[in-house]
Amino acid sequence: MIAFEKLPPEFQTPAVRPYYDILRKKQLSLVVKRLFDILVSLVMLVFLLIPIAVIAVVVRLDSEGPVLFRQERVTTYGKRFKINKFRTMVVNAEALGTQVTTNADSRVTKTGRFLRKYRLDELPQVFNVLGGSMSFVGTRPEVPRYVEQYAPEYYATLLLPAGITSLASIRYKDEERLLSEAENADETYIQKVLPEKMKYNLDYTRDFGFFSDIKLMFQTVFEVAGS
Repeated sequence: MIAFEKLPPEFQTPAVRPYYDILRKKQLSLVVKRLFDILVSLVMLVFLLIPIAVIAVVVRLDSEGPVLFRQERVTTYGKRFKINKFRTMVVNAEALGTQVTTNADSRVTKTGRFLRKYRLDELPQVFNVLGGSMSFVGTRPEVPRYVEQYAPEYYATLLLPAGITSLASIRYKDEERLLSEAENADETYIQKVLPEKMKYNLDYTRDFGFFSDIKLMFQTVFEVAGS
C-alpha cells in the first residue's frame, strides 16, 4: 500500500485512517489476493473463451450495437477505469434513463435479461481482474457520479480493488426490483440503497482476509445457481 500521506486528499481523513491501518498490517494477504486473481483469471479464460465467444454472437444478433458495454467506474485510490460487461441494454441506454437499472426496465434487451439473471454479463470482467483494475471479491465499482457523493468513511472501501462480487451485491441481488418501486431511482439509490450496501462494504474492508474472499466466491456461485 502507498503511504497514507500520498493518498488522494479525500482519503486522508480520520474516518478512513483506521481502515488503512488495518489493511497495512495485511500486506501478505493483499499480495496473495493479487496472485490468486492473476492465476484464477488465466485459468478461467481457458474455459471461458468459447462461452464468451458464443454469448458475444448472441448479443450481437439480438440487438444493434456493440457487444461490450464499457463504462467508467472507480477503483483503488479513486482511480478510474473502464469496466467490461456484455451489453444488456439498448444503445444509448444511459441517455434514456437513470444510471441504475430497475426491474422490468424497458431498456434491457431480451438476451440481456437472461444474462443479468445469471450474471453472465459480467464474464468479460475477468479481463479487468487480469489487468488489475478489479479483483474477484471487493466492493462493486460505482460510477464517478455516485462516488463524488460518498460520505467520508465510504472512501475506505476504495483502499482495495473493486470486485466482481461482494457480500453487499449478494444481499442486494434484488436491487433492481427495489428501485423499480421508487419514484426516483437515482435518489433512492443514493440516499437509501447505497448507505446500506456500504455497511457491508466497510465491514468487508475492515475484516478483509484471503480465506473470507474464497468463502464469498463460493457463496456467490451458490446464490447465482439458486436464482
